[in-house]
Amino acid sequence: MFAIYKNGNVGFRSTVDNLYNLKNIDKLSETRLKPDEGFIQELGKNKDDKEQKKDKDDALNQYKKMANIDTSEPVYHAKDIMTKNCIYIDVQSTVNDAYNSLIKFDIDQMPVVSFGKKIVGMISKKMILDLLMDDIENSKYILNKKIDDIKLLELITADPISDIRRIAKVMVDFELDALPIVGENDVLAGIISKTDIIKAISHLPSLQLWS
Repeated sequence: MFAIYKNGNVGFRSTVDNLYNLKNIDKLSETRLKPDEGFIQELGKNKDDKEQKKDKDDALNQYKKMANIDTSEPVYHAKDIMTKNCIYIDVQSTVNDAYNSLIKFDIDQMPVVSFGKKIVGMISKKMILDLLMDDIENSKYILNKKIDDIKLLELITADPISDIRRIAKVMVDFELDALPIVGENDVLAGIISKTDIIKAISHLPSLQLWS
């Protein structure tokens, strides 16, 4: 089951097929991942150029194949591979607080939650940079704004028992680097990133059947 949140309110909650119908994607890319993306670069540290290229190609091919759903294989759910203790920030924190957290934990984006850890949206380094560039003369004012006072983009989420192959496909087709996993009462349960999917392929024997 997938959902779309806007400023903490659910505008959609249904199956993956209805998600595609709602978003009206005219042409789904075979893949929008590129071999030079960050999650693949991590695989090539401390290796020569030839080894790095092979690792990148292998990882990219595995990710592509994982996005092609084959329901004859065992099903693994989001809860099986998600990062449960993920980094998040409260909506009452400032934009500057969010930026400092992103830098401190070396991540590009993180979920924004309200009281009770209820999902509101996501904030990213790019979003903060865009806010600053739009009004560079008032950068200090923008950084001191509460996250609650800025416009967060529409957010796609999945529930903990969503098939991770469907999640992989949604991430590819909607160009998502990470997907929050949201449980009952809109509470953040964890997050799945591209790195989590690659790790799943490496560590879950049944998933290796897709490669």
